[in-house]
Amino acid sequence: MIYPSGFDFLNTLQKNNNREWFAEHKDEFLKEQALLEAFADDVLKQLNTQDVIETVSGKKSMYRIYRDTRFSKDKTPYKTHWSGSFKRAGKSRRGGYYFHIEPGNSFVAGGFWGPNAEDLKLIRDNLAFDASAFREIIHSQSFISNFGNLKGDQLKTTPKGFDAGHPDIDLLRYKQFILIKKYADEQVLAQGFPELVVQTFFQMRPFLDYMTEILTTDANGMDL
Repeated sequence: MIYPSGFDFLNTLQKNNNREWFAEHKDEFLKEQALLEAFADDVLKQLNTQDVIETVSGKKSMYRIYRDTRFSKDKTPYKTHWSGSFKRAGKSRRGGYYFHIEPGNSFVAGGFWGPNAEDLKLIRDNLAFDASAFREIIHSQSFISNFGNLKGDQLKTTPKGFDAGHPDIDLLRYKQFILIKKYADEQVLAQGFPELVVQTFFQMRPFLDYMTEILTTDANGMDL
């Protein structure tokens, strides 16, 4: 589970985001990081009961707390959240899962954060041909109750090669295809939070499976 001490550490770090303070509290950081790795291990074990995950351990799933400040206006050296991701295994399982733990801003996400040009074209071509199955998924009661609506950056103009008057232009403008569900702090600190996270990840499967089919098969259903 996620312990209150993990939130306490992040709150204090936010007020003391400098290398001197962090060095003095390195042991505390390592203790809290180990607890988050145990949480991630639990989530990973449960995920593998209904999916196949390439990530081998909770520790390997975790992102570093050290920020890359080279190209950022924010020069504080440390992130003030815990986060990690799980990559689905094999070419026939596309998409991935992400968790973000932060006081007042905890959420899980999944989908396609940065599809390459080839994948994006496949997605758009398929949606332009027939978006009905995709719309059925994102308008389903389970999708809406968990994720609200599809998230992700969109073009302000019409993507190259498509008609501005296309009936599915709202979908064709997406550059990212992301599902997000937020949690209150009380939910995050509850004992059953790992199970809640995994349950949410499983609710993403119809979306991920549909997108996987688009990205791994041709118009005749043959493997690409």
